[in-house]
Amino acid sequence: MWDVYVSLYNILLHNLGALIQALVLNCITYCSDFFLMILTHENKLISPLLLDGPVVYAAYLKTEHSDENIKFWKACETYKKTASQWNRTSRAKKLYKVYIQPQSPREINIDSSTREAIIKNIQEPTQTCFEEAQKIVYMHMERDSYPRFLKSEMYQKLLKTIQANNN
Repeated sequence: MWDVYVSLYNILLHNLGALIQALVLNCITYCSDFFLMILTHENKLISPLLLDGPVVYAAYLKTEHSDENIKFWKACETYKKTASQWNRTSRAKKLYKVYIQPQSPREINIDSSTREAIIKNIQEPTQTCFEEAQKIVYMHMERDSYPRFLKSEMYQKLLKTIQANNN
């Protein structure tokens, strides 16, 4: 899968300029697991034509200043795999501080009841204590940022590049 990202990077390097290059490099490490999940999760967000699309989508989110959604989603996936209760508690507190706490650096958009449930469970967190917030963030991307991405110039350039390379 990494060679796909390198291939996309080379295409972007040639066609989309320095800004996109930097965005892609910053996003590659944050979103590969996220998009592998999306590609297998009912193919709702990423078109099968665009196997390189996830990297460009992540770059697009960064330009919209909403890349906290992908970062939170990925952090939750890592958190769910944490077996040790001590490590889980530590990670849960970090997730809360960075993404959940009001006025936090990368505060995500979730409802107050979801936030309150997380606050209630943060002292002895389970592997699923961020699951509802993760679903909400996914829904925001699916219904809000992804449709805008499909209309964006960035997506249109990617489509043209892929079509040109296929011909």
